[in-house]
Amino acid sequence: MLTSLAIRNIVLIESLDLAFGPGLGVLTGETGAGKSILLDALGLVLGARAETALVRSGEDQASVTATFEFADMPPAIADALEDAEVDLEPGEPLIARRRVKADGGSKAWVNDQPVGVALLRSLAGALVELHGQHDDRGLVNPRGHRALLDRFADAEVAKVTAAWEAWRATREALDGARADIEQAKADQELLLAHLAELTAIEPVVGEEQELAGARSDMQKGEKLQGDLEELRLVWDGSESPLARLRSAARKLDRIAPEHTLLAEALASLDRAVIEAGEAEEKLEAAAEALTHDPLELDRIETRLFELRALARKHSAQVDDLPEVMRSLRAKLDAIEQGDADLADLVKAEEAAGEAYRKAALKLHDQRVKAGAKLDKAVAGELAPLKLDAARFRTDVRELPEERWGAHGMDGVEFLIATNPGADFAPLNKIASGGELSRFILALKVALAEQGGAATVIFDEIDRGVGGAVASAIGERLARLAEGGQLLAVTHSPQVAARGGTHYLIAKASSGTVTKTSVALLDEGGRQEEIARMLSGAEVTPEARAQADRLLEGV
Repeated sequence: MLTSLAIRNIVLIESLDLAFGPGLGVLTGETGAGKSILLDALGLVLGARAETALVRSGEDQASVTATFEFADMPPAIADALEDAEVDLEPGEPLIARRRVKADGGSKAWVNDQPVGVALLRSLAGALVELHGQHDDRGLVNPRGHRALLDRFADAEVAKVTAAWEAWRATREALDGARADIEQAKADQELLLAHLAELTAIEPVVGEEQELAGARSDMQKGEKLQGDLEELRLVWDGSESPLARLRSAARKLDRIAPEHTLLAEALASLDRAVIEAGEAEEKLEAAAEALTHDPLELDRIETRLFELRALARKHSAQVDDLPEVMRSLRAKLDAIEQGDADLADLVKAEEAAGEAYRKAALKLHDQRVKAGAKLDKAVAGELAPLKLDAARFRTDVRELPEERWGAHGMDGVEFLIATNPGADFAPLNKIASGGELSRFILALKVALAEQGGAATVIFDEIDRGVGGAVASAIGERLARLAEGGQLLAVTHSPQVAARGGTHYLIAKASSGTVTKTSVALLDEGGRQEEIARMLSGAEVTPEARAQADRLLEGV
């Protein structure tokens, strides 16, 4: 609830600090005293447009600070603060502040943390519910009517929401499957062609490395064969080193027995001949081993080219090609299996849709029954408020399927007809300012147990009525204020007498300076103010006596 309001340099208010408590608080004063300034100031701190005309003449800036306290933080406020990254400890009051400069521009804070004005506007609906002569929010706004009726009916909206989410999930799965199958079928010929290419060469993991190694060996062998061919020319023929060694050995063999040293030389030469022979054999074996089939090298190079070309085509590595083949086969299998899977998804979607419709129809019935109950409750409040010729109706209508949602399939709007035989229409379309306020009061009373904003303000709801109607209004305002906070700007002594607290708004001039002030009245002050409201400019003893009777009758 609103616990304090501090105003600085707003129009006729130089400096004002007000404290508010629970229950019904009334604000009274002569016409033109400045009651609207208080509401303008409160509107400013709740995100209304910052008009420079609000700044008191001769001042550079104006400011308004409002403090709200809660037994339990409303979820809407907690969520808005969290989204705006504004820290507020449990049990800590919410302090909203707005400053407006005379030369334009404004700034806002929540608990001394700079915020955008949009945050103040988002908090306003949960902090203060204002009903005035030209109100277009709160109960007048059809956007909130369905939620109000659901709370009144204690409707099972959560079940409908769960059914809606389940239905939406199955629809998304079905739509996704259909899109996948359609795309797959469109690509089927291409998939088959790609798979045929891969199947034709049957790539194997590790094959690229093996082929590349074999090709490298063959290419090295070609170079070595050229070198061996040069060696062959050295070793072959009668002039080769081995032939010369053998010739020398034969000659030495004929003369070796003649001398010991020659015999030893012959032995060494024989060993050389043997080693050279072995070397020749190994060279021949190496030449034979390095010999390869040019066709095989061509086959290997062709295979490598094909594998790498396919890898580039599929944006993959060569070793990934077997997995690409499996993926292609899986997609083709999915096309064949798709129709069966699609049939299962269609059944699941139909079942989820039926479950949603069943839950939504049950909610619809709850709303219709609750609407009739609400209509009866509001009707019972209209006659005492001098609206006995008017009629109220809760319009529950089924929306087109494209507008169904987690809330169900219904649109809800509160309608009125002010005269017999007149058509029903939205609240703010056919009711005058005074009638509208009284309709809202009747509706608030009927919905009293359903909660609302932390603070409710009625601005001159009693305009144009008096006597028994004003008493009825005062009695209902007091009833609404029980367990909460309600502020009423009023010209009616019957309403003022119901207030638990009474604030007097007065305007005084000193020379060229005019100021508005607000005072919290004690019992004597309340009697005097209510007597003034009864008698006018001159307060008579009879008016004071009547004021006493009003206060005692509460």
